[in-house]
Amino acid sequence: MAEDLHIVSGDKTEKYHSLLPQIQGLLDGEPDLVANLANVAAALKEQFGWFWVGFYLVKQNELVLGPFQGPVACTRIQHGRGVCGSSWAQAKTLIVPDVEKFPGHIACSSLSRSEIVIPIIRNSVVIGVLDVDSEHLDHFDDIDAKYLEEIIALITI
Repeated sequence: MAEDLHIVSGDKTEKYHSLLPQIQGLLDGEPDLVANLANVAAALKEQFGWFWVGFYLVKQNELVLGPFQGPVACTRIQHGRGVCGSSWAQAKTLIVPDVEKFPGHIACSSLSRSEIVIPIIRNSVVIGVLDVDSEHLDHFDDIDAKYLEEIIALITI
């Protein structure tokens, strides 16, 4: 069983390694934030087939829905609420193996079962988050956190 997990992790790492230069290529020379966020969301959704991938940006002290791929989503999230608001408040990546066990989880879709949220931090301030949902329990791990944080670092804001 451990061997199977290693193969899955290896495949995931390989997928990120092949995706990173593609994302860098999409971002190079494009100064528009919305265009870049849209392309990053699309590239992640295409590569991994996750249920929902998107960005929320801090506007007037709340997270407001930005570019995304997937079903209709919550439009606004308050500071400290749900996984996205908690990631913003704590300024750290949150991995939630089972969203139903997360206190105050905001269910934009009942099909979402696990989630990872990466804050976008610039000049020590959280200006947004990358939110990724899966319809499978315990879908995200430290490998996802590591590479999604690298991808966020590539985005110029």
